[in-house]
Amino acid sequence: MTHTRRELGRSLLRLCAAGTGTGLGLSALPAWAAEGEDASPLTNVFISPGGRPFRAKDDAPYPVVDWFKMADKNADGRLERAEFVADSEAFFKLIDRNGDGVLSPGEVAFYEQRIAPEILGFRVNVSSAGVVNLSRRTLLWRAQMRPPDVAINPGEDPDYSPRRSPQVLDESGAGASPFSFFDEPEPLMAADLNFRGLVFKADFLKLADIHFTTLDHEGVGFLTLATLPKTPMQKRLEHERRGRRR
Repeated sequence: MTHTRRELGRSLLRLCAAGTGTGLGLSALPAWAAEGEDASPLTNVFISPGGRPFRAKDDAPYPVVDWFKMADKNADGRLERAEFVADSEAFFKLIDRNGDGVLSPGEVAFYEQRIAPEILGFRVNVSSAGVVNLSRRTLLWRAQMRPPDVAINPGEDPDYSPRRSPQVLDESGAGASPFSFFDEPEPLMAADLNFRGLVFKADFLKLADIHFTTLDHEGVGFLTLATLPKTPMQKRLEHERRGRRR
């Protein structure tokens, strides 16, 4: 692996760590993972219906709990439709860095590279020391990964356009799906309902409303932790933990 590619990867890590100021859960500059394959492809990550990533230590409860507590503003243990949609709206405002009500390709790239690199196929977890680690060589579901062929703009321009190689980094195509309630590899672009390459706030909130209706399959008007489905990653983590106890 060349020095140039190594520096590009480290630049991405610095950008991920810079998300601390936005309250997105990255608390420190990630430690660079080892060159070899990790012992396990599992990672304790949940990506909310609105696209916000939540990460926890490997032995901690699955972080869907953290999302639920954040979204349940009145802390009554019930996530109502208005709270659910408001949670997505709050995250949209964080991604909509120029506040124009539209997520541009540059803002989406900012999200993918700085906030939720799992979408690009990177494995991100939280070490026992509370440090976020990003592995270069472990792709989700052990799909093959190579270093990102992108030019990172170190500035804060939300409309920067990184140069991507024609080959998609996450060759598994799973993106955010393993960590989500929904099979949506890219949670933001799932709201591009008219396929215009732009995500409008109204469409984003419309998708949030659809998500709530889907999750509230019994039509009771609220969600609880107990009634929420388990993500594929949560199921795999629980299966592995049961195996350790045997």
